[in-house]
Amino acid sequence: MRIVSRPIGIDLFAGAGGMSLGFEQAGFDIAAAIEIDPIHCATHEYNFPHTATICASVIDLTGQEIRRRSNIGNQDINVVFGGAPCQGFSLMGKRAFDDPRNHLVFHYVRIVKELNPKYCVFENVKGLTLGQHAQFLTELIEALNDAGYNILTPYQVLNAADYGVPQDRRRLFLVGARKGLKLPKYPEVNPNRTTVWEAIGDLPNAADFAALNHTGAVPAQWITTSSYGKRLRGLEADPHNYGYQRQFDPNLLTCSPLTKHTKLSQDRFAATLQGKTETVSRFRKLEPDGLCNTLRAGTDSARGAHTSPRPIHPLFPRVITVREAARLHSYPDWFRLHATKWHGCRQIGNSVPPLLARAVASEILKAQGIKPTKPQKILLPGQESLLSLDMTRASKYFQVPRDTIAQRSPKISEPDMMILTLPNNDGFGDALTSLVEIS
Repeated sequence: MRIVSRPIGIDLFAGAGGMSLGFEQAGFDIAAAIEIDPIHCATHEYNFPHTATICASVIDLTGQEIRRRSNIGNQDINVVFGGAPCQGFSLMGKRAFDDPRNHLVFHYVRIVKELNPKYCVFENVKGLTLGQHAQFLTELIEALNDAGYNILTPYQVLNAADYGVPQDRRRLFLVGARKGLKLPKYPEVNPNRTTVWEAIGDLPNAADFAALNHTGAVPAQWITTSSYGKRLRGLEADPHNYGYQRQFDPNLLTCSPLTKHTKLSQDRFAATLQGKTETVSRFRKLEPDGLCNTLRAGTDSARGAHTSPRPIHPLFPRVITVREAARLHSYPDWFRLHATKWHGCRQIGNSVPPLLARAVASEILKAQGIKPTKPQKILLPGQESLLSLDMTRASKYFQVPRDTIAQRSPKISEPDMMILTLPNNDGFGDALTSLVEIS
């Protein structure tokens, strides 16, 4: 059994690790991260080599197995957190919590009960608070009460922009405390917002590097002036970051494979005013002094997506790179995403911005009266090959079935067009579907 000296956190539905990173930066050690997608697991393992990355569905796990595979034995767990997908709708005479489409949330509650952490955090789309969907929240709170947890009420939807993230992104957070323990508060809003240009203005233009047509990383020299950029690049200490320092090269521009646009697309992008939406692609052109719109993952493989929707760079006639999206999401430059643009952008769009997660996690530590400590150990990243695994190789690496995640058909009816499906702002309801150029 390994003895964990810092407070212990367990990440359910971990994805690439946005919440893992935020909770680590607040002062937790992430003992285990559970994620069903082998490609996301590989990215998580690369960035969190000290965490037990468990490639499995929560449906197939027990609390005891999570303890065994993370090698923490019977040590007290400080927090379990995660954002379980929930797609069921309230029906007349039927409990939303009983809807089979919401079974993952049921297992979230089950694992919380089995692990018996001091605190739990449930994160999800803001639309869960609206209309009929609010019934689901009521039932979830009742289930957590029955599992032994008091829930902080009224629950709140938090905007990442209020916590240092240069992005307008609103998410629901439910926070629970084991009965008898002090409930935390929701984090206070920071009135000083970070702008798009503070986040990405220093980054070299990826289009200036021909090598990025066939690779995702190049050596580069550039000057960073904003405090936000310096902290993400590792050039300035962040006094509120209690995460592990990573070994990386700040002069390596990573996660920047180029997107090939037609001349027609480039002309349209260039003609679009900052802060406006380009009429064909429906991509928004970023304003340097404003916030980024919500970065979305797009549809998954099974529904046929071949790219992820990305905003247009405020100055250059192209969509933003994966690294620029990561900056706009508050990921530090040492954090690497999958080598492909599609997976890399989906990993960002599906994740909680680390600074937002950090703000919530810090309040949980305060409620416990724990003063966070900064580890002295410098972590080496995992094997870089983890970042380029396709589904076949990733499944083999984690010894799970190849069809764990449903895949798209390789057949495309139109060579230059695709169907892009975007959810409504609240994450529910009819999708918006449009034809855009593959780029």
